[in-house]
Amino acid sequence: MRNLQELVKNKVEAVVQAQYGVALPSVEFQPTRKDFEGDLTVVIFPMLRWIKGNPEHIGRAIGAALEEEVDEITGFNVIKGFLNLVISDAYYLDFFATIRDEERYGLKSQASGDAVMVEYSSPNTNKPLHLGHIRNNLLGYSVAEILKASGKKVYKTQIINDRGIHICKSMLAWKKFGRGETPEGSGLKGDSLVGKYYVAFDREYKEQVASLVAGGVPKEQAEREAPVLLEAQEMLRKWEAGDEEVVRLWETMNGWVYEGFTETYNNLGVNFDKLYYESDTYLLGKDVVEDGLKKGVFYRKEDGSVWIDLTEDGLDEKIVLRSDGTAVYMTQDIGTAIQRVRDFPDIGGMVYTVGNEQDYHFKVLFLILKKLGFSWADHLYHLSYGMVDLPSGKMKSREGTVVDADDLIVEMTRTAEALSRELGKLEGYGEDQKQELYRIIGLGALKYFILKVDPKKRILFDPEESVDFQGNTGPFIQYTYARIQSILRKAPATDIKAEVSTELSLHEKEKALLKYLQLFPESLQAAADNYSPALLANYVYDLVKEFNSFYQQVTILGEEDAVKRAFRVQLSQKVGEVIKAAFALLGIEVPDRM
Repeated sequence: MRNLQELVKNKVEAVVQAQYGVALPSVEFQPTRKDFEGDLTVVIFPMLRWIKGNPEHIGRAIGAALEEEVDEITGFNVIKGFLNLVISDAYYLDFFATIRDEERYGLKSQASGDAVMVEYSSPNTNKPLHLGHIRNNLLGYSVAEILKASGKKVYKTQIINDRGIHICKSMLAWKKFGRGETPEGSGLKGDSLVGKYYVAFDREYKEQVASLVAGGVPKEQAEREAPVLLEAQEMLRKWEAGDEEVVRLWETMNGWVYEGFTETYNNLGVNFDKLYYESDTYLLGKDVVEDGLKKGVFYRKEDGSVWIDLTEDGLDEKIVLRSDGTAVYMTQDIGTAIQRVRDFPDIGGMVYTVGNEQDYHFKVLFLILKKLGFSWADHLYHLSYGMVDLPSGKMKSREGTVVDADDLIVEMTRTAEALSRELGKLEGYGEDQKQELYRIIGLGALKYFILKVDPKKRILFDPEESVDFQGNTGPFIQYTYARIQSILRKAPATDIKAEVSTELSLHEKEKALLKYLQLFPESLQAAADNYSPALLANYVYDLVKEFNSFYQQVTILGEEDAVKRAFRVQLSQKVGEVIKAAFALLGIEVPDRM
């Protein structure tokens, strides 16, 4: 099948050159508006920069030439400078014949070019994953899968923040108040148990600060000198010095957290190819700073601290080594990026999935790496995203009011169960089948609600709104997929295997659906280019809306003409395959029955 848009582009350029003596630098296309006749629109207005004349006259001249010279164009009309082209049914049927048996339609199976590393999750080991981590994980995982489907080799990674004062706070509270409590003995997941003691530390700290203030100590001083905080700081110093008892406790409690994280990741359906730990990487970057000093990228102040001046680049001065020679987070991130390229030499770029509060940090990091001369620094991307709120408001982990990821997953499953029972769609299901369906619907609702929104936008997540079988929701799309599977189960086997005739006369709804199927590869590529699963999610929603319009207006299994019926069955089948493939890239399962 010929690439029609490229063919029309070349013909338009040739016609304009022949009739007006102008070489157009580009030709602008858009889908024809639904209230106009046509399938592909050439926008005439941009041409007026190079061609003098009435846009409707120019459009008609180009349209007449295209209708005569391009077999696939069977008619045209011009409306206010928009040249609407009517494409033949044979062209769309030829397109369908080429993709009918193509299992990987739109998905590239061979990786090309440099590999990309996608970092996401990267939690602290002092508490469970929460709603914010869910958006991070869903975005990172989906972007990685979309990049892979677009033809990139992808490595999924995270850096686990397993050291620092916040970790010691949980450790100290457990040591003081835990009485040897373990995940096995308490019935709590390991990360939840450790998070319990992070909250306990904060409670004790606040009580001590209040007591000091009541005794006449200024608040700022009390916050610095609360005994429990001083103990945590001392514990951190012991950890850095390699104290055996502290390190053993650190290893034990982090082990509990890792087991809890793994369970949550499995429930959420995300995975990683490589894990980095801050306890291994926090000293990285110091040698790079020394090398950068020699090259003049950094400079040393009188107190011995090392800085970089980025004011000429519109940023500010940034410290990279303290006066005592210790690293800051920027130093670690510089060293970790370099280490990753050493570990995976085929990496040509990295994607960092981190909230928008770190926008400035990544501008500085990427610029420093460029100034240090790393070629791959031109291909670093900060996948910045907004906060997720619940109707109840912002969550604070220190106060124990955070919504844990595990709790939200359970709540989504229960919400899906309640709505499914209310709608009465579960006749003939066993209890295990019902529970699995609730899980698929609940997780699908959660993931789709989050991923359909542009990453940069803040989200107000309403669990009940997300689990709806109508509108732009995951369950609506899943239900349509299940409807298609029902059609395929009832269809004669001969319909599914029959050859498609290119002599068919297409119903307008069949043609509209074929147009949407054509858009899948470019929608996938746009999602990859923009690191935005939202573009793919909303493409699937538009495809599903078009299928449901087709389903309501066109007879499928009841069609008496065997050739038409076979085509409609196969068209439904291909739509189902695209829904399933696209949803897989979003990390969403689709049920065969609902």
